[in-house]
Amino acid sequence: MMALPLVVGVDGSESSLHAVDWAVDEAARHELPLHLVNASRWERYEGRLPSFGTDRPTGDVAAENIVAACAERATLRNPDVKVSAEVLAEDTVMALLEQSREAFAVVTGSRGRGAVAGALLGSVSLAVAARAVSPVVVVRGGEQNRAGALRRVVLAVGDLVEGSAAVRFAFREARARDAALHAVRSWRRPAHPRAGQSPLEREAGSLIYEEQAAGVLSEVLDDVERGRDDITVHREVIEGPAHQVLLDVSEQADLLVVGALRSRDHTGMQLGRVSHAVLHRSACPVVIVPQRV
Repeated sequence: MMALPLVVGVDGSESSLHAVDWAVDEAARHELPLHLVNASRWERYEGRLPSFGTDRPTGDVAAENIVAACAERATLRNPDVKVSAEVLAEDTVMALLEQSREAFAVVTGSRGRGAVAGALLGSVSLAVAARAVSPVVVVRGGEQNRAGALRRVVLAVGDLVEGSAAVRFAFREARARDAALHAVRSWRRPAHPRAGQSPLEREAGSLIYEEQAAGVLSEVLDDVERGRDDITVHREVIEGPAHQVLLDVSEQADLLVVGALRSRDHTGMQLGRVSHAVLHRSACPVVIVPQRV
């Protein structure tokens, strides 16, 4: 059976070039074909000329130049990766969401084009990460994080219902990268201790929360970890807000894997606060792995 492609949204920005480089390496690890897509509604702003005309809309030419340059960049980076490219005169988000139906994953850069991109995540990447049916990788962070030099995949362990697809994806990535898997769950002390509690009682109460976090880690990982003795797994429960814990550990990671729930009708922006935070501020690439409910 033919392998599903790794789809990359490209727009010619520096951020999308980082996404291409990352995706080439990822495609090589998993022996996947790479499919580059440029999609935009440029025909809204410049009318299409008849097909027999000698001139062509500048948006059409620019899009083809972008995908051709990105395809050449990908082939130069790794000639063994099979590369295809496509220009679509469609809304960018809708085009990538449609591509996600038959993709190993969809890869985007962390910023859009133009001066308004700033340091925040581009609107296209955010919308695709929130709604795609395949995993979505947002390539961000420092050069060594993007290059996979740290050999460490971090799995964010949230609620049990979010877990199975993300756990399987994280184990698969760790094996493909010959990396250790670092499974992390955060926990927090109660903001206000009960009246009359002694310091010893408060500490004992906190220990319960920590043990509960460790229990969730075990429940999520045990079945998947069985039979995967070739992967080194580190389990850690860390006190603090979940988003800040993950941002801290992302500094020493090649990839941060986060699960996200998807309702079957795919209504709304289905990302929580933690996912939003890491997509905007992680120090390494982030993959959002959907879990249907």
